[in-house]
Amino acid sequence: MQNHTLTEAQLLSGWGRFPVVYSELVSPYSVAEAITWFSKTKTISCRGNGRGYGDCALNAQSIMSSLGLNYFHSFDASTGLLVAGAGVTLAQVLSIMVPRGFFLSVTPGTKYASLGGAVAADVHGKDHHLAGTFSNSVEYIELITATDGLVRCSRTERSDLFFATLGGMGLTGFIVTVALCLKPIPSAYVQQTTITCGCLREIMDCFLEHQDVTYSVSWIDCLQQSEKKRGRSLFMAGEFAADEVLPVMHRRIQHQGQVFYNEPHHLKVPFDFPSWVLNRYSVRAFNSVYFHKTLGRHCVKNVVPIDPFFYPLDAILDWNRIYGHNGFTQYQFVLPLESSLEGITAILKAIANSGKGSFLTVLKLFGAHNNHQREPLTIVSHSPTAQAEERSRGGYLSFPQQGFTLALDFAIEPSLFALLSTLDDMVRDYGGRIYLAKDSRMSAANFRAMYSRNGSDDCLDRFLQVKAHYDPHNLFSSLQAQRLGLMV
Repeated sequence: MQNHTLTEAQLLSGWGRFPVVYSELVSPYSVAEAITWFSKTKTISCRGNGRGYGDCALNAQSIMSSLGLNYFHSFDASTGLLVAGAGVTLAQVLSIMVPRGFFLSVTPGTKYASLGGAVAADVHGKDHHLAGTFSNSVEYIELITATDGLVRCSRTERSDLFFATLGGMGLTGFIVTVALCLKPIPSAYVQQTTITCGCLREIMDCFLEHQDVTYSVSWIDCLQQSEKKRGRSLFMAGEFAADEVLPVMHRRIQHQGQVFYNEPHHLKVPFDFPSWVLNRYSVRAFNSVYFHKTLGRHCVKNVVPIDPFFYPLDAILDWNRIYGHNGFTQYQFVLPLESSLEGITAILKAIANSGKGSFLTVLKLFGAHNNHQREPLTIVSHSPTAQAEERSRGGYLSFPQQGFTLALDFAIEPSLFALLSTLDDMVRDYGGRIYLAKDSRMSAANFRAMYSRNGSDDCLDRFLQVKAHYDPHNLFSSLQAQRLGLMV
């Protein structure tokens, strides 16, 4: 058996490259090696492929990576059930499963997240309004806890631990195995419709009118000062393309029943961009060019491969270097449906007035999934409706709530933090919350206020109770957990 790999202490960060810590990185290649290491340390954080943006997987003493646990256990084509190590990335899943005609039931905007990271952040995608978060496809999880060692949890087995681990940011234990259901697909192409929208109200109406379409997302120009044009957008909706609409060379019948999947070539950012490259003028110029990509046409329909539709930024490796050596923060929040128009309009106005434009601003619609109830559901029948209701329960700390979610990227510079603190207060006051997987500087007070409303206060308390039971001495910790008070 291969011994665990222990690197020298090194500088580590999340994908946003802010903040940075000096810590040991441990990469076990087996469950036994991981358990052995836990007996040697007092505190450790859990890390997948480092796609969490902020400090959610950082610890100043030691960090354990799951990338050594990157093996596939089993796959049942009749049910779509895949069992794999937590260190397997979504890209590895796609590389093997798309040619077989299967795709992730829910996928975030990058395929370089690990399965363990996708569970810990309970990631969401362009289909949340219909499919919910990643947790909806998860059948069970195996993780190493501080008190009980290696355990399995699911909706029916140690369910409290299951729901605390979904979206629990790695604070309940070290995830080693994930069992999830994949969905069958007819091809590796998407029939995409792009609609030009002139303002925020128009784009929100467009989302609501296309709620029956599986995938939808919108790019927003966040620097518009004009009241009439604020929130001008490109709305993109899509469905997997049927075999018969594809060119003959890409149809399954031509490839012995295999889905034709041509993984794209990648560009790479070879160095950190100077800090002055991204400013209000360059961002405004990019936004103008991007907005006019449809060449003035209101609606454009075409067929595109899955990678540019689901993972456009993955085409450029190390794209986070564009923001310079100081790094960046991705600021993602969700507001309730009833306050989304007013709240996002006010937030976009505050951003435009600050001149700190986001290079990429993305809007999505969340459905009524993943709002965890105060009392456990009692399933009295095996009807599809009852089972779907049980499956749609998110984790105790899952991010989504019904409404619109906006994600913005800001280069780190000293004057940014005052703006972000102002935005935090606005999000809180409009009844929203900030995504923990993207957060790097939210206050504990605002976290408690955002995650303690509409019955979710009970969920936060339940999470802390589970944390106290399975990790009473805070073996699993992170800079984010310490900052937000997610310790016992």
